[in-house]
Amino acid sequence: MVNKRELTEDRLEKNFATNTLGVYILTIALIPVLEKEHDPRVITVSSGGMLVQKLNINDLQSERTAFDGTMVYAQNKRQQVVLTEHWARAHPTIHFSSMHPGWVDTPGVQRSMPGFYSRLKDRLRSAAQGADTVLWLALTPAATAQRSGCFFQDRKPVPTHLPLARTSSSLAEEEKLMEILEELAHRFK
Repeated sequence: MVNKRELTEDRLEKNFATNTLGVYILTIALIPVLEKEHDPRVITVSSGGMLVQKLNINDLQSERTAFDGTMVYAQNKRQQVVLTEHWARAHPTIHFSSMHPGWVDTPGVQRSMPGFYSRLKDRLRSAAQGADTVLWLALTPAATAQRSGCFFQDRKPVPTHLPLARTSSSLAEEEKLMEILEELAHRFK
């Protein structure tokens, strides 16, 4: 999470380039190989922070509003969940999951969210606790018994929207996200 708006050498906002476009490019590149494998899985480490964001396809690179690194990160994590759900529908032979590791005591949390860290450092999870669900998703048959495209926390599928939060997006918005990402990714092929 970058807390001020910075651009990559390709003129892309860094959070978006890393958390959304990079995930898109890598996953799309791997899909043809994964479709030939036994028990293929794609797991995206997202964040519960996405629960506060509705998909916003009108400002993917944070150019039009005041920059708030935490909210941009949450938006990117919402985008990852939308991508996971889309890919699960489009590629039924691959098991897709996204997950929230819980709030984990990492150097990234310490640097990116110092106020949050100082208030909650005694209640944050260890790295091993944060890694538990992603390892479970990667290694156990029980994970693939769950529907593809789910969002997990603590080895359980959990909702991707809070009640009354109005964070759901339309299929048209989700398809537009995919179009934009494909167009941007084309620059790197």
